[in-house]
Amino acid sequence: MDSSRAKDAAAWLAAAAPDPAACRREWERSADGVVLLPAGRYWDVLRVPAGLGLPALRLLAAGPPSGRGPVLFDPGDDTVGYLVPVGTATRWIGTGVHGAGDGAWVAVPHPDRRGRGLRWLVAPDGSGRLTDPAVLELALHGAAAGLAGPGEHP
Repeated sequence: MDSSRAKDAAAWLAAAAPDPAACRREWERSADGVVLLPAGRYWDVLRVPAGLGLPALRLLAAGPPSGRGPVLFDPGDDTVGYLVPVGTATRWIGTGVHGAGDGAWVAVPHPDRRGRGLRWLVAPDGSGRLTDPAVLELALHGAAAGLAGPGEHP
């Protein structure tokens, strides 16, 4: 990611913090480049087991970019986190899907963070684009159907 885009993305993410300037300073000082940000202000997060979330991301990547937003990967709990519009977490019903909305805090790496551990699979670009919940739902259904063997239902 180029430095201008990373700066825009960092500013967009930091805007969710109670003190955006402190958030940016913490990213700079943090050894792992991760801060806690409140969900439910500019975005919610839907966390999906990686076994379903990664195939769904491949399906999303094959479609138009308008339905795709930032996506996190946490190898610690083997989940994929989709940033979705505010309110989605409270309305979403799905086995194994955990929502983080208003009142929840989410570990978020700096947009240009590389390496192991918590990282972006699709980094934010600073535009505020989020994953469309309807598009995500279709991708999750498609991924679940693809994971089922012949004659099996997910």
